[in-house]
Amino acid sequence: MYNYITEAERYQIEILLQQNYSIRQIAECLGHKYHTIRYEVRKGTVRQLDTHLVEHDVYKADYAQMVSEKNMSNRGRNLKIGNDHQLAAYIEDMIGNKKYSPAALLLHAKNEGLHFSTSICKGTIYNYIDMGLFLNISCSDLPYKKAVKEKKPRKSTVSLNNRSGRSIEKRDSDIMQRNTYGHWEMDTVVGGQGKGKSCLLVLSERMTREEIIIKLKDKKAASVVHALNMLERQTGSRSFREKFRTITCDNGVEFLNGEGIEKSRYTKGNRTTLFYCHPYSSWERGTNENINRMIRRFFPKGIDFDTVSKRDVQRVEDWINNYPRKILGGISSNQYRASLI
Repeated sequence: MYNYITEAERYQIEILLQQNYSIRQIAECLGHKYHTIRYEVRKGTVRQLDTHLVEHDVYKADYAQMVSEKNMSNRGRNLKIGNDHQLAAYIEDMIGNKKYSPAALLLHAKNEGLHFSTSICKGTIYNYIDMGLFLNISCSDLPYKKAVKEKKPRKSTVSLNNRSGRSIEKRDSDIMQRNTYGHWEMDTVVGGQGKGKSCLLVLSERMTREEIIIKLKDKKAASVVHALNMLERQTGSRSFREKFRTITCDNGVEFLNGEGIEKSRYTKGNRTTLFYCHPYSSWERGTNENINRMIRRFFPKGIDFDTVSKRDVQRVEDWINNYPRKILGGISSNQYRASLI
């Protein structure tokens, strides 16, 4: 029972039939039931022309194997999304046009109270995309598919070009818990090599995942300090100190003017406290790195930021701050910050 015919046995059947063995004799030779061999012969029989152009039926093992493999691939339950065209259109729109991931589009549907006749999980969406079942989207439309491996802490010295910077090792341990608002990570997103000087300064708040994106005219320390001065003027010096308690960045040349970043432009004293990560340890700014990948959905590598307007940058910032985040319980950064008030 449940003893399926193998590919090797199919070629044995073809040879035995050519030697005029009966179906019952073949069944005895191979150890299968008579009805199993009879069904197999019927399934693998094709009509061919002989040298006299006369049609006759003959069993072909390769054809029988092809039919068997096709039947096996069609086994299992029907596709859950097969009859729910509304859900399929929603998935294609959210991934193809609005740059959402499968997990985020499901959270968005839940938050907006959208109901479909079919219930589906993010894993099934990934599987259907891999199978090529959607007409307007493919794997290339997904933000990223590879699971992010947990980074193991590594011992590292202070960067050779930044020996005087305050190391992340001196940062309070409670900042790691993400229970307090006002601790930010800072980085730059650059364009293609040889394609303009402009870049983006990105600030990511560790607790709420709030994102601030500022376009810089170039990747120089003076431009970073100028952008923070403008941000302080817009926010107000007192509000800036409350909002930006600490900032953590890497050892890039654009961040080496630590004094200019920390010092207030409009009042006495410092406006924030700056910490530097260990060299080659981007995992110490995990929030930054994750949100940078979201930015790359709109500004892919190789882009010329000289051609990107401030309005385009603001549009991406608003999109990120309104994007439903699984780590925040399915709500966006803006919604999470509003709940803290």
